Amino acid sequence: MDIRKLNKAVRTALEDIKARDIQVYDVKHLTSLFDRVVIATADSVRQSKSLARNVHDKVRAIGAPVYGVEGDDTGEWVLVDLGDVVVHIMLPAVRAYYNLEELWNHPKPKAPRKRSARTAAAAKSR
Repeated sequence: MDIRKLNKAVRTALEDIKARDIQVYDVKHLTSLFDRVVIATADSVRQSKSLARNVHDKVRAIGAPVYGVEGDDTGEWVLVDLGDVVVHIMLPAVRAYYNLEELWNHPKPKAPRKRSARTAAAAKSR
């Protein structure tokens, strides 16, 4: 499954039911378990369960597998495992407490610039 198509389906499903503060993090450089983490806020337990169900349904509709849904019994923090994408739907207090953004919001390190032969020679002569 194309990761862009999967991301679009997830975002659309979350926006359809008015999730707030949707954040998508590219985490390939941090873990080999999945490529993206999506974090969204729900205003109520009922909304978080509806959001998770909508993500599940939209993803299945495009032919992608849903490997599991956890936490939908309480609805305070629902995780939808889509393989390459993991979706966290959280109530505001839970999201603030666990602060997953701090864990996953680390940009990919930039590759060091190659020094030209001239710059390398100048550094050696110092």
